[in-house]
Amino acid sequence: MKDSALYYSVGALLYCPANNETICDSIIHNKFVKPFSLALCLEDTIPDHLVLQAEQICYHSLLNIWNASEKQEFYLPKIFIRIRNPEQMLRLYHHLGELMSLICGFIVPKFALDNADAYIHNLCEINSTSKQPVYMMPIYESSSIIDLRTRYDILYTLKEKIDAIEKWILNIRVGGNDLCHVFGYRRHADESIHQIKPIASIFSDINTIYGRDYVISGAVWEYFDGAYWEEGLREEIMQDKLCGFIGKTVIHPKQIPVVNSAYAVHITDYKSAKAILNWDSTSKTLVSSDPQKVRMNEYKTHANWAKKIMLIAEHYGITINDEC
Repeated sequence: MKDSALYYSVGALLYCPANNETICDSIIHNKFVKPFSLALCLEDTIPDHLVLQAEQICYHSLLNIWNASEKQEFYLPKIFIRIRNPEQMLRLYHHLGELMSLICGFIVPKFALDNADAYIHNLCEINSTSKQPVYMMPIYESSSIIDLRTRYDILYTLKEKIDAIEKWILNIRVGGNDLCHVFGYRRHADESIHQIKPIASIFSDINTIYGRDYVISGAVWEYFDGAYWEEGLREEIMQDKLCGFIGKTVIHPKQIPVVNSAYAVHITDYKSAKAILNWDSTSKTLVSSDPQKVRMNEYKTHANWAKKIMLIAEHYGITINDEC
């Protein structure tokens, strides 16, 4: 498992079309609840004929943020650019120049066998000259991972490829909407993606293969208003956590505080994790009741869970709210 808080710190990742000219003002004037990360999207949210224009708007947005940061203090989120292809990744890296210091990494959509090598090659080339690490977050959403006859081979082969650059893979992300699109599915606000069995099966396989070595983020939640949207988001995050996901893609600022509060570590878990990691080395037993005297703690069984809980708490904090 990842043993650095960095990999757990992407958190609520706010998606924004890269041609949104108001996003820099929102960042500079702290209009969003923090913490959060930001994804400037040049892929599905941008019409094909407007990509170059969107790249220029993205450049000027980053330039405005850069210039403002020289004059005033404000919360600067981790910023990622969601690209379309490996060539765009390399071209943007060179085009942005010193503005790359604002960029945490690139989000790679539809990561698959036919593009993985090119993405990895270009990321290595970027990191060979970059003054700071440039990370990649591949999205597993290609229809190629649906076929049961080849799914395992594809997922394991892709893992072998990214294992070679594991230190630069900040998160694995899953594309719930893209996978649902193949089947013509769409969940309502009172339904969870984990109820859609073909999609849940893919997610389960990804977590089984990647979950021991990588942080995997939950699928996007489409609802930000109307009946049950917040309750539905909290319910899906509860199931996300149970299935091994940490963090979530969001598409509206209203979703950020919901994600943050839902991932906050409950005080009982925090106390248990702390007790497990500070186990009395002179004790004659490796099992004990937890500090609240309601469940069993076992050092050898729960140590990895405890380490993960402490890392998650570093980013999301601690809560006494029993709904989290």
